[in-house]
Amino acid sequence: MVIRTAVIEEHTLVRYGLARLIEQQPDMEFVGEACSGAEAIRLVATKRPAVVTLAISLPDTDGIRLARELRDRDPELGIVVLTSRGEDDVLFRAMETGASAFVPKTAPTSEVLGAVRHASVAASCFTASGLAGAFARQRDAGARTGLSPREREALRLLSHGLSVPAIAGRMYVSQSTAKTYVTRLYDKLGASNRAQAIMAAVQQGLIQGAAS
Repeated sequence: MVIRTAVIEEHTLVRYGLARLIEQQPDMEFVGEACSGAEAIRLVATKRPAVVTLAISLPDTDGIRLARELRDRDPELGIVVLTSRGEDDVLFRAMETGASAFVPKTAPTSEVLGAVRHASVAASCFTASGLAGAFARQRDAGARTGLSPREREALRLLSHGLSVPAIAGRMYVSQSTAKTYVTRLYDKLGASNRAQAIMAAVQQGLIQGAAS
């Protein structure tokens, strides 16, 4: 079976490189490319790829949000998230939104191609080379701070200046649920507002500062 594959990527050189890499594989067919979320939706609808490679950063949307939209439209679509950002929270967001695989852009081409092949046969089964380490760090952080993974994600977003409604949008939860995460976060950090929570988090080494 030939794997019909499309590339969604903002940067022209990366798109070109991925397209040529796919074309060189006897079991893959390059069927198109897009440089924005809007183009990606049209591309997937018209070309019907089996797998897309998807960048985190796009000019008109967040790649993780786009992954969720593509997954909602087609449960069978393979979605390989390619990112230059290796943070654990990005990996977990990709997993939670239904991506098939998460691969750093610095990974060997064999890993990228392996992720495409995995996504073509197991779209709903998430894989990432750093997943075990990310889970281990998550457990360690939870034991040290008492914060749940979702509370730590809320803390990270607070530190970037996001409001509760914006946090809800980024975490794909209701505003009331996001407010609950923030309230619990404040309680555990002994804070009554955003500034106090961020200060306490910096002092405890949970973040590196408001711009982290």
